[in-house]
Amino acid sequence: MRNWVVWLFACGGLVGIGSMAFAAETTTVDTLLAEGYAVVAAVTSQIGPGVFLQKGQSLQLCFVSETPNSPALTTRYCKPVH
Repeated sequence: MRNWVVWLFACGGLVGIGSMAFAAETTTVDTLLAEGYAVVAAVTSQIGPGVFLQKGQSLQLCFVSETPNSPALTTRYCKPVH
């Protein structure tokens, strides 16, 4: 029984580490602005507003979403533009 408990805690720790790593890699409009990117354009699309952010030669496109009850826009995802 004791080995099972140790195994359970170990697996829980690995899941927590994986979740933290995923969260650390998430790019949002806020993180890009904090890194020195500037908003250079915005577009409308079927999935929501798109925001182009640029820093030097690096260009990112982020899609944001909102609901009537949301206090702010949230980033759906960002991708580099090549």
